[in-house]
Amino acid sequence: MAVQQILNEDVQDVAFWANVQHNICDQTSIFSHECLSVSVGACSNLKHISMLPRQLCLHVKGVKKLQRSQDVRSQIQVIMKNLFDILPSLIDQVQDIAQCGKCAVVGNSGRLKGSKYGEKIDSHQFVLRINTAPTKGFELDVGRRTTHRFIYPESAMNLNPGTHLVLLPFKPLDLKWLASAFSSGDIKHTYKRVQQFIQADKNKVLIIHPGFLKYIHDKWTKQHGRYPSTGLTALIFAIHVCTQVSAFGFGADSNGDWHHYWEENYLAGAFRKTRVHDGDFEFVLIKRLAAEGKVSFYS
Repeated sequence: MAVQQILNEDVQDVAFWANVQHNICDQTSIFSHECLSVSVGACSNLKHISMLPRQLCLHVKGVKKLQRSQDVRSQIQVIMKNLFDILPSLIDQVQDIAQCGKCAVVGNSGRLKGSKYGEKIDSHQFVLRINTAPTKGFELDVGRRTTHRFIYPESAMNLNPGTHLVLLPFKPLDLKWLASAFSSGDIKHTYKRVQQFIQADKNKVLIIHPGFLKYIHDKWTKQHGRYPSTGLTALIFAIHVCTQVSAFGFGADSNGDWHHYWEENYLAGAFRKTRVHDGDFEFVLIKRLAAEGKVSFYS
């Protein structure tokens, strides 16, 4: 299926949960305690984000597809209610999207070393970063600014004021962790030790709907790997909401090594052998997006 066909598909059942449902295209648009149904298409075709009644928010079709057990659905309802009780309520209306901004999605590849892309990255209206990728000490190559950081509990870190925490929930426990990290700190372990508390703005939290993750896995990566990487998820998200998307730091470095730009361990790319993410397939996809003019790819 062509990239444009995928972008033009109407994904009515995909939604974004958030205490502050932040429209990345408009820093003033914030809304909470609701579920936003997003008609996903190319940015120019993304006309509106419509509110759903709160009672529907916890029964979105995308969740039903992923969590068929009634017990699990009930569990998620309780989790989400608790989460919304902890995170602040703000505005209950949204405005139509007229135009989106320029977004830089910064991957973690070692190919960023020596790139001197920092100033170019920082020139974008929005800068999306992945997991624990640092900027301090690497400003010349990766920039200083971060507007959105995409994480899951096991990759969480404290965020600077003004940075949006974007959670990718792969399991109900991830939602529990978010509530706990902003309140009691009860959850210290998932499948590994996680950050007990997190320093981040409560009014700048965005939760990607599991249905969107499934959409990427089914439509974009064609179920290669167990699930899409955080970097690819951020990139596909940006393609849907930004007028222009620039991709930095994806793929192997000039020597063919897969590792993070802040690491000296050139065996760090061993994740490719686990097939949790299919890095090769994802990189081919990104190159195709660049070839079709959907992203500007900086090698």
